[in-house]
Amino acid sequence: MGSLQQQHQVGGSNRIAALDVDNMDPEAQKSQKPGWMNFFAYVGPGFLVSLAYLDPGNLETDMQAGADHGYELLWVILIGLIFALIIQSLAANLGVATGKHLAELCKAEYPFFVKYCLWLLAELAVIAADIPEVIGTAFALNILFNIPVWVGVLCTGCSTLLLLGLQRYGVRKLELLISILVFVMAACFFGELSYVKPPAQDVIKGMFIPKLSGQGATSDAIALLGALVMPHNLFLHSALVLSRKIPNSVRGINDACRYFLIESGFALFVAFLINVAVISVTGSVCNSPNMSQDNLDRCGDITLNSASFLLKNVLGKSSSTVYAIALLASGQSSTITGTYAGQYIMQGFIDLKMKTWIRNLVTRLIAITPSLIVSIIGGASGAGRLIIIASMILSFELPFALIPLLKFSSSKLKMGPHINSIYIIVFSWTLGLGIIGINIYYLITAFVGWITDNNLPKVANVLIGIIVFPFIAVYIISVIYLMFRKDTTSTFIDTTKTAESNDVFELDYAIPYREDLADITLPR
Repeated sequence: MGSLQQQHQVGGSNRIAALDVDNMDPEAQKSQKPGWMNFFAYVGPGFLVSLAYLDPGNLETDMQAGADHGYELLWVILIGLIFALIIQSLAANLGVATGKHLAELCKAEYPFFVKYCLWLLAELAVIAADIPEVIGTAFALNILFNIPVWVGVLCTGCSTLLLLGLQRYGVRKLELLISILVFVMAACFFGELSYVKPPAQDVIKGMFIPKLSGQGATSDAIALLGALVMPHNLFLHSALVLSRKIPNSVRGINDACRYFLIESGFALFVAFLINVAVISVTGSVCNSPNMSQDNLDRCGDITLNSASFLLKNVLGKSSSTVYAIALLASGQSSTITGTYAGQYIMQGFIDLKMKTWIRNLVTRLIAITPSLIVSIIGGASGAGRLIIIASMILSFELPFALIPLLKFSSSKLKMGPHINSIYIIVFSWTLGLGIIGINIYYLITAFVGWITDNNLPKVANVLIGIIVFPFIAVYIISVIYLMFRKDTTSTFIDTTKTAESNDVFELDYAIPYREDLADITLPR
């Protein structure tokens, strides 16, 4: 029974363990050999995912690194996005090989309490990731139209829901819009780059010669790496790939994984160029010999809002407008992907029985509330401080998405014949644990720095320490639990164990794509 196919379905999963392609019908075999034209059917998810590396929070980190160290830390961006491509490819492969996204696999694998804790942490990660995106869009609207930041926050929420309505006409339409916004960002920042004309030799050196000189270079490099891999992005990518019709064969799945890798690589390369442009522009501006003291002070503590005034003072009003357009494209497109991620997380972990557009509305309201409250109370400065808090939350959250991804993508129970080689498993775990270590280090140093620099009484600091340190212990124990817990749920069945049975399994060459993940039906 060499051509016997065993299909196994677990909560929506429908993937095979083996398929004898050599004995297939020639027409069916031909359908399993997609040409390069079929590559374009897989284009889209990578651009949505790449926005996590272009969101306002990342742009602010890039600007500060450029202002403090010129072009010296460009190599960190290069290495970080190579790392990000590897991690994101694991998420895409997991979805393709299992037919389930990361949140659904967590629901199937972990006990009740752990599952709901991971769900709450994932929802918190979506909110934390959405804060810089919402505030960045509000800052852009403030720069362009001089409207209050809190009004901009409300506009961001409304416009995001309207843009999500495009998915009613197909997920590809929304992916096209996001791709256009990415290239709008690229055009704006490349335009700034052509205006300031940074020395090409210094940019190339900064990109390929690692160096950590100058005060705060190490901490800025850690902040750059820590801002790259976001927890919600892992859930998002593993779900987006399921919106494609993937042939139900080993070859078809392998082809899909390869196409998604190429597509993600191109999208992340564009993201890399944009990050390079941002660092190079601020590096050139803040290291100009003709800077006034006021502008130098802005460079010392640059924010999304102050950057526009800096560019306006140094390069002119048009430069500030171009920056605001890029920031608007970044924030608006990133909030769309954040809402997407929240939708998939809620659907995967708890499978709420509600219409998808209602689930999107709930996700958007939850995510936008903190930004609205802080912007009303604290104004632009309060909103800027909230971005810093959000980045710390994301650093704290990362292990609770990355460790399940590393475990599932390294598990034969989950991946079947598509499990990674031992070399990729070792490398991905080394890389993942390195990223987790960097984020934990960033988190601890940020907390210690806050404890030592705040103006609270010593008694208050002691009480905060008494509360926080047991919390850190629980955090470490939770990470260790996720790392060493043995997986028990299988999404594959070994056909060699059923080959002796007399059951005949019907061959199905194409799996219906996950319409629940591809479409948002709006009320008519």
